[in-house]
Amino acid sequence: MSDFNDVYKVFSVTEKKEFASFLRKRNRRGDTKNLELLRLLGSGQTKDLDIALYGKPAKGALHALSKRLMDTLVDFVASNSFADETSLELEAMKFLLASRIFFEQKLYRIAFKTIRKAEAKALETDNYAILNEIHHTKIQYAHLNQEWVLTKLIAASERNHQLLVQDMQLNMVYAKIKLELRQNPTASVSAIISDAFSEFQLEITEGLTYKSLYQLMEITATSAKLQRDFYTVSPFMRTLFAKVKQKGEVTEKYMYYYLNIAYLMAATDFRNKAFETSKVQVGYIEQVLGDSKKHLQDVFGGKITRLKALNEAYTGNIQKAIALLSNTTDTSLNNKLLLVMCFFLNEEYQKAYRLLNTLKHTDDWYLKKMDWPWVLKKNSIEILLLIELDKLDLVLNRMQRFSRRFGKLLKDVGEQRVLIFMGLVKEYYDRPMAVTSEVFMEKVEHSFDWIGREQEDIFVMSFFAWLKAKMEKRKLYEVTLELVSLST
Repeated sequence: MSDFNDVYKVFSVTEKKEFASFLRKRNRRGDTKNLELLRLLGSGQTKDLDIALYGKPAKGALHALSKRLMDTLVDFVASNSFADETSLELEAMKFLLASRIFFEQKLYRIAFKTIRKAEAKALETDNYAILNEIHHTKIQYAHLNQEWVLTKLIAASERNHQLLVQDMQLNMVYAKIKLELRQNPTASVSAIISDAFSEFQLEITEGLTYKSLYQLMEITATSAKLQRDFYTVSPFMRTLFAKVKQKGEVTEKYMYYYLNIAYLMAATDFRNKAFETSKVQVGYIEQVLGDSKKHLQDVFGGKITRLKALNEAYTGNIQKAIALLSNTTDTSLNNKLLLVMCFFLNEEYQKAYRLLNTLKHTDDWYLKKMDWPWVLKKNSIEILLLIELDKLDLVLNRMQRFSRRFGKLLKDVGEQRVLIFMGLVKEYYDRPMAVTSEVFMEKVEHSFDWIGREQEDIFVMSFFAWLKAKMEKRKLYEVTLELVSLST
């Protein structure tokens, strides 16, 4: 029942009630036990379900009942999605199908009017596949409309077909890029993207759609995050951003993709410690959001607040960062962990630990919801907080768990230095007085391959700042700002 539970637990209270009602309507017999099984699963019971339902072991009957319940859940989700769907894509498809029915019934006036609506909706989303079907239908019935010029319809169809083929090729490119990065997680992102485009004989130009350019930037940024290397990809990200700028003024139709692109560029600037440049981009996004529809504010509001707080935290305004994160309506996991980090940097360890303790799920659960760098960061901060709060038993337990959970993964992605860092942290905890000795400082100096302040990942530097602060008996936040400042 794991698949069922994975889906059912993300339902809202209203959706759960609607699903129960959906089940009742489907039941033909009064003795059907699917509602009772739903009640048991909803209460969290997962063991001995057959005994609870039938009063005796009945694994076969439980399996059959569970399968039927899962099939009904899929039907419910599908039915609801179609019932609630109001997207332009579905509207375009509905108008197209309706127009074809009207053409077949020789209701030509309403057919022409309806297919115009279908084309307008499809054009709003650059849906070349639906437009392809619309062009075919218009060409098929062109002889019935004096206003339609067949040669123009054919030319428009051929132009759209070229765009459809390009869209299909780009989809293949993205699939290849993702596969290559999955198989070679430490490979050069820009090299993989360049090779993939060459293979499919495509070029990265301003002629690509906003969606395509966004997808390229998103793939690049995600890979940089996993590799902790925004420095290497920065020139490529700037090239892509320049292509976006060359497209000219952005209309409302493409604003969603453009804001995503602008956010990714601002986040890349932050990760490369170009804080002022990032702040300017964030300010621009905030200005656009102020004039935008509510759904865009809902999508980007939380992300922009977090990025704004990060820029403030790393430019000396930690209290402002904490205020931003504390006063937002954003209750996301990202917001919580970032606030924990800000409390930690400000040496408010009790506050940080209390907030961290609200994240009660297992690492496996968080890995499904977030990604492994997020879980790594959570575990790392937890260990340092436990040391600061001198919780001996928990420190040793978490360090052993950290090694088991992340040891192989970090070696596979070439991040052994995280394990080295944790070894030094343990050495500090075992012998805190030794951390200020020349012997320990020399050991630290020779333990890492220092790659320079500009290139080093900002969050890696933040964790090292804690150790450096211990070695030099200084304030953590002061050392952090010193490390990330490119002017010193």
